[in-house]
Amino acid sequence: MKTITYTVTNPTGIHARPAAFLAQACVDMSSQITIRCGDKVASGNNVLQILGLHAGQGSVLEISAEGGDEEASLERIRQVLVERLKQYKTYDTIKIAFFGTKDYDRLFFGELANDRTAGGYNCEIRFFSTRFTPETAYLAKGSDAICIFVNDECPKEAVQILQECGVHLILLRCAGFNNVDLEAARACGIAVARVPAYSPYAVAEHAMAILMTANRRLHKAVNKVRDNNFSLSGLLGLDLHNKVAGIVGTGKIGVCMARICKGFGMTVIAWDAYPNQALVDEGLLRYVEKDELFERADLISLHAPLIMGEGGTYHLIDARAISLMKDTAMLVNTARGGLIDTEALIDALKHSKFHAVALDVYEGEDENVYTDHSLDFLDNDVTARLQMFPNVVLTSHQAFFTREALQAIAAETLESARNFNEGKPLGASECRA
Repeated sequence: MKTITYTVTNPTGIHARPAAFLAQACVDMSSQITIRCGDKVASGNNVLQILGLHAGQGSVLEISAEGGDEEASLERIRQVLVERLKQYKTYDTIKIAFFGTKDYDRLFFGELANDRTAGGYNCEIRFFSTRFTPETAYLAKGSDAICIFVNDECPKEAVQILQECGVHLILLRCAGFNNVDLEAARACGIAVARVPAYSPYAVAEHAMAILMTANRRLHKAVNKVRDNNFSLSGLLGLDLHNKVAGIVGTGKIGVCMARICKGFGMTVIAWDAYPNQALVDEGLLRYVEKDELFERADLISLHAPLIMGEGGTYHLIDARAISLMKDTAMLVNTARGGLIDTEALIDALKHSKFHAVALDVYEGEDENVYTDHSLDFLDNDVTARLQMFPNVVLTSHQAFFTREALQAIAAETLESARNFNEGKPLGASECRA
């Protein structure tokens, strides 16, 4: 373990924005980082704990790194502190209408939004629990920006209402942006920004978790034991070792999934519209055509963006693609529901296709996502039909849902708001038609 000390000289101390940058830097480090300030201790990758240090001007931080490249990690932390605690010009506050608010949104966004210092996020958020739709768009009146999520609806009609309300920026606190009419936004002079990457580890780890749940029938096994039924009937799974994993889409999440599969002792093949030769050179995977992947893979994991139109990825997994797959194939989707033709999937399941199917997203999920229907009759036909298969596991669009991901989403979203407010480029966050 190695340790350095750092004295805070910034008059505003370690406020939310530098704390967020520090936490994100620590998430990506191989070393475990611990920060002490007096008698308080924080994990370096936890932005709320860092803020809880209340490190003001003159505070002395004791920063320790253990495991991995300790010296390089500590030097990176020192650079972040020096860069993010410098003096900044003061700007007017940007007002944001936040839709579909959950308690965890208030926790992370609310804490960071309190940072209205020079160099901070400098925003004022009004939280609404309702989803964003054309019917609720007028709630944004008086705001400079709105913040929406994957289950919100922003078609042309809603965009035009936002223009009437004086909104100039749509912030998506997610990676996908297919629920926004980008052409309409451009025509109305409204910028659109997303979070291109938050925690690829969160999504890939969830993909493997639900895949293994479906493979080993863990959802059935737990319930059987709770009923004092210790029979193994109906719980037979498959080894992943020495099987072939097919990764569809090799962006950051797909690469994380490929590494997880490699750790299970699997051979990894992949398809991507834009192959990354560096992944081949390091021996992680081999690129093949889509049909070969469907034919050879024992596990198929989807990590591609949803692209509509000819040559896109909408219904990439259709009846034809499914017909090429092994009857014992395992399919997992943590990307976008529209990648799979749900009707074709259900028909295949009825004919004993697939050993296991694990879906965090699926067509027709929108009315269910992030809502509690535990006291209702389930009238969603697609959900009901998928749930009748014992080899299918569904989760409610939660692959992103880790503390590290939530703090990254909040920080990246508010960073986009800040850049827009200060007339700076949105960079990789900008969505264009």
